[in-house]
Amino acid sequence: MKERVVITGLGCVSPLGNDVTSTWQQLMAGQSGITPITSFDVSQYTTRFAGTIQNFDAADWMPVKEVRKVDPFIHYAIAASVQAVRDAGLENFQGDPQSVGVAISAGIGGIGTIGEQALVLDKRGPKKITPQFVPATIVNMASGHVSQLYNFRGPNFSVSTACATGVHNIGLAVDMIRLGRADIMIAGSSERAVAPLGLGGFAAARALSTRNDEPQRASRPWDKGRDGFVMADGGVTLVVESLTSAQSRGAKIYAEVIGFGMSGDAYHVTAPREDGAGAQLAMKAAIKDAQINPNEINYLNAHGTSTPRGDIAEVRAIKAVFGDHAQQKLMVSSTKSMTGHLLGASGSLETMVTALVVNNNEIPPTINLEQPDDECDLDFVPLTGRQAQVSIAMSNSFGFGGTNASIIVKKMI
Repeated sequence: MKERVVITGLGCVSPLGNDVTSTWQQLMAGQSGITPITSFDVSQYTTRFAGTIQNFDAADWMPVKEVRKVDPFIHYAIAASVQAVRDAGLENFQGDPQSVGVAISAGIGGIGTIGEQALVLDKRGPKKITPQFVPATIVNMASGHVSQLYNFRGPNFSVSTACATGVHNIGLAVDMIRLGRADIMIAGSSERAVAPLGLGGFAAARALSTRNDEPQRASRPWDKGRDGFVMADGGVTLVVESLTSAQSRGAKIYAEVIGFGMSGDAYHVTAPREDGAGAQLAMKAAIKDAQINPNEINYLNAHGTSTPRGDIAEVRAIKAVFGDHAQQKLMVSSTKSMTGHLLGASGSLETMVTALVVNNNEIPPTINLEQPDDECDLDFVPLTGRQAQVSIAMSNSFGFGGTNASIIVKKMI
């Protein structure tokens, strides 16, 4: 018998707010968090907007002397993790420190700091590179800092799989608990790629929307007018723990994690298979792991990035996996229409959203969906959120390199 695993803590820093409550409220209100970029000069860029973090002070979450030693993606990870640990009632944990692990990562890591230090090298030479450069930028330092902050000595790892990073870290953290390697895991992901080098790289790949005159309408999954995804920053952490541990602590429970699946496209470094075959495999694996039928799933938080090829491929995959249920009863939405695409942090944000959907019986909308593409004929909860009973929900995340992940959560009754 596998140990049952539940979600007992949530923490969030997003373009919609620097905590879970404000982010959720903005999502349900259908508000966009996309704004013009003001943190650096974007006049020469083809895309000049993103989902950036506003009114955030890292010194609220970590010692002032440590703030300048690390890249902002670590700031976001620490802030989200402190929130999640507090929410779960683990701030003064008195149990075995080896029973609590940490799995937090980024899809890209400290690309802003890497760009800055590359300029230092070019202009001032190697001796002027900060000695903090490497630990400030590598992806596993998010886990390292959170582990040190709380003396959590259980499994400590960071899986970096592009835009599937968040779901992979959470899903593998769940597996750590199922395997008996930990009772509690602090899991999630963060990203701060809205920086000169990050924005320039994705723009050069022609992956981004260029709707500069209407940034809040730029992220429009499944709409005929979509022209690419919208970059965004943020960090989200979940506390997952065994049901036995949660019950012994009297912890509140948001949802139970019942299924996790992974797959590879084995096709192309950036484009999905046209039929969404890799996505199908991940969803089927999660459904098999959950030991449920596809028609038991009420809601799906889609990857839904607002790219011409990716959106169609995911719709085809959903139809293949869910059959008639996809068009008859399954609600599907893309919260990236409001948050933008947080890259490595997107999967953890959307897993959090999916847990809140089953906990609250509220469905966030897909905004900007005004003229659905011809093949995009599912119930995408367009424009306005709704209330609906949700017992079981799924979230999808797919990344460059053809890496796919799906996770399923269930209401605790």
